[in-house]
Amino acid sequence: MQNRRDFLKSASLMLAGGLVAPQLLSSCAGKPAKYIGLQLYSLRDMVKESGIKAVLEAASKMGYKNLETAGYDNGKIYGLAPAEFKKMVNDLGMKCTSAHLGQAFTKEKEAEVMAWWDQAIEAHNELGVKYMVQPWMPVNDQTTLDDLKMYCDYFNTVGYKTAAASIAFGYHNHDFEFRKIDGQLIYDYLLDNVSPNHVFFQMDVYWVTRGGQDPTTYLKNRPSQFRTIHIKDDKEIGASGNMNFQPIFEQMKANNIKDWYVEVEQYTNNDPVASVQESYDYLNKAAYVY
Repeated sequence: MQNRRDFLKSASLMLAGGLVAPQLLSSCAGKPAKYIGLQLYSLRDMVKESGIKAVLEAASKMGYKNLETAGYDNGKIYGLAPAEFKKMVNDLGMKCTSAHLGQAFTKEKEAEVMAWWDQAIEAHNELGVKYMVQPWMPVNDQTTLDDLKMYCDYFNTVGYKTAAASIAFGYHNHDFEFRKIDGQLIYDYLLDNVSPNHVFFQMDVYWVTRGGQDPTTYLKNRPSQFRTIHIKDDKEIGASGNMNFQPIFEQMKANNIKDWYVEVEQYTNNDPVASVQESYDYLNKAAYVY
């Protein structure tokens, strides 16, 4: 019996000779690929070792279509002018729709921080993203509700700025937001004290679960506040068996969430490319993934 590798090899040879019938090409193609996004932080080591062009080529070859960056500095995206990076992405058949970046905030450095955001917004407007997401905030045992309120006000101000460039501003959680301060869950406090018209939340479903909460419940109860999602697992997507992705995707679809991104932070065999490919394959095969 001819195995898949031999079949594809034979098909390639026939294609080279112009002998492939249309129905064979159709059977090779299968169903259209899903619109699966990737947070490029997943391949951060490869960025350092091989450069961003090689990373983008690898992501495109795997099948990813929608990208989120994690490489902004001083007006550049992974060291490139925004227009140059955008062209590189688009030429590979992908889109860059979101970016992770951010600054710590203090009242004393407000002018400096806001000037940083002004430059960042200009760069990402040129890049053409829909979202700019701050992926962290400082929280420790001394953090108070007043500190959280200061960050909510800070996020509101940034959100007003990005909105002027037709970009939505969001915040990405980890698990520390599911601790309590003065009896209040940090995550709920943030959700309740930002301007919902100017700050959205990018839910990382893995960290919500690690924090002891249910991602689907949050999506169901606060549909207007979540606009993008990080799909994550202990390592490769689906490998741990600890994450129940089906109800999450079903609620995402009900909420009409269009942009979601795979993020892989650890790798079973210390092979980021293999892990990111495995994650794509798992989701592409899952019937509930749209």
